[in-house]
Amino acid sequence: MDLNEQSDRDFSRARRKAFLRRVGAYLRRDPGSNQLLSFDEVRGALGAIQQVHIGLREVPVSKIVGSVGRHRDFDRAFLPSKPDLGTRWKRIDQLMHQDQGLPPVSLFKIGDAYFVNDGNHRVSVARQQGIETLDADVIELRSRVPVDSALTAGDILHMLEHRHLLERLPIDRVLPEIKIRFSDAADYRRLGNYIEAHGFRISQLWRRYVTAEEVLRDWYEYSYRPIMEMIREDRVLEAFPGRTELDLYLWIVKHREHLALEARDEKISPEAAKDDILKQGRRRRRPPLPGGPS
Repeated sequence: MDLNEQSDRDFSRARRKAFLRRVGAYLRRDPGSNQLLSFDEVRGALGAIQQVHIGLREVPVSKIVGSVGRHRDFDRAFLPSKPDLGTRWKRIDQLMHQDQGLPPVSLFKIGDAYFVNDGNHRVSVARQQGIETLDADVIELRSRVPVDSALTAGDILHMLEHRHLLERLPIDRVLPEIKIRFSDAADYRRLGNYIEAHGFRISQLWRRYVTAEEVLRDWYEYSYRPIMEMIREDRVLEAFPGRTELDLYLWIVKHREHLALEARDEKISPEAAKDDILKQGRRRRRPPLPGGPS
């Protein structure tokens, strides 16, 4: 088989795979899972971040998850989404089959994820040919919000809310051991509101200005840590698969407030709220969302 015929077949096969992936994502009702990420959207969600040129690296192709300006031309597996990409795609395919020396691709790195600045077709062909790594000239953008290569389009709103939370409260710097992740993007703001309300209460109690670091350390010691220890000791997370520890923390706090208001009794404990949540969860076929039962 000559190279022209080989590249025609390779491109046709890549287009068929792209079609099947698109159909699969549609049937799963999760089209976002098949979208190549927009570098500009991700960077916008993260806000201003430090940029450092780290030079030539060998990069795993599987960790390249987005593109600068070409995210609509390829799907999440870097398969070509449009037939008019064929001419350049086939030419790159032929050069790679001949093991011709191609220049390194140009990538942006954020966390554990990479975005193509130049070389989208080379990445696409490499994935189709099963090439595992590519030489790349890399510029790293450093962010306070953690990013990994499992990032999807649906995570961008979470990243935005996570950033806003860290702009309000330096949790990542004061309490780096806490993994900040919610199932509901709105809960980042709810957590911020709760911690700031805790800060207001202790400032009234101590009768002085309380720094953000003092607020976070007091909240951790007297609210977060006791509830988290209870969640882990009682293995509550096992009853609610797909949820996070912070989901359950916020859920228990909110449900305790609900029970206290309902009973007109402020002495109701977080443990009583946890037990009531578990009881309700067993009565339901599916667990409620981490907004708490009402």
